[in-house]
Amino acid sequence: MDRAAAHDIARVLNEALPYIQRLSGKTIVVKFGGNAMIDENLKLSFARNITLMNELGINTVVVHGGGPQIGQLLNQLGKESRFIQGMRVTDSETMDVVEMVLGAQVNKSIVTLLSQVGGRAVGLTGKDGGLIKARPLVLEKVEPNSGDSSLGQVGEVESVNVEILETLDHGNFIPVIAPVGLGDDGRSYNINADLVASAIASVLEAEKLLLLTDTAGILDQQGELLTGLKPDEIQSLVADGTIYGGMLPKVQCALDALKKGVRSATVLDGRIENAVLLELFTDSGVGTQIIAG
Repeated sequence: MDRAAAHDIARVLNEALPYIQRLSGKTIVVKFGGNAMIDENLKLSFARNITLMNELGINTVVVHGGGPQIGQLLNQLGKESRFIQGMRVTDSETMDVVEMVLGAQVNKSIVTLLSQVGGRAVGLTGKDGGLIKARPLVLEKVEPNSGDSSLGQVGEVESVNVEILETLDHGNFIPVIAPVGLGDDGRSYNINADLVASAIASVLEAEKLLLLTDTAGILDQQGELLTGLKPDEIQSLVADGTIYGGMLPKVQCALDALKKGVRSATVLDGRIENAVLLELFTDSGVGTQIIAG
């Protein structure tokens, strides 16, 4: 290594130091999804990022999605996927596939990858130990003449058993959570991973909520990345149409978490290698940060 390269490494470490000191002992909840879950290099960098955070004393919780993997298996089984307002209609057969993919295939692959790079990961679904109590999700607005508008076993978070997460934290384990909850009716419910990540960040009073996506973040109408936004600025961007489509529910999850005590939420570009470390430990970051107040 030449002297210039060594100086670059030293500069990066010095830049990271105050962030490491500030975040040590704090809780960060990361929603893992999008292309970061598919690309092998991105998966490996994510696992290393999460393991490093844990080694630095940051209490890290991972919540993952798995929509594409669910759709792929349903297609192989000859079962058509149907969506209403972007949510997968989940009958009992589809729910069996959801649990198989999220609770076994995807969850265990993430745990395995974290273990391979030295992380102490524990895989859970929201049903384990009553971690996530769910209730059926009821659509507030139904389009006229849309036919059957029932989502089936699609749910939302009613409560989170924080004791389980605190026990794992005390043991220095990394919880990896599949977004499936259990209802009072004894049925399993498929829950949007962003909703689960937001709810868990709220009950843990996390320092940060990171939502990995396949976009650069929130862009203005000229296509420039926005960051350091406050909730009232977000509302203005929604009102003028700058924030629309699939970004709306992610932003709402972020705002809900901020209302309940989370310090900041970031819509993070998961297509960038080492995105989590770049966001947490550098001055520039790689996404749109929304800050409380």
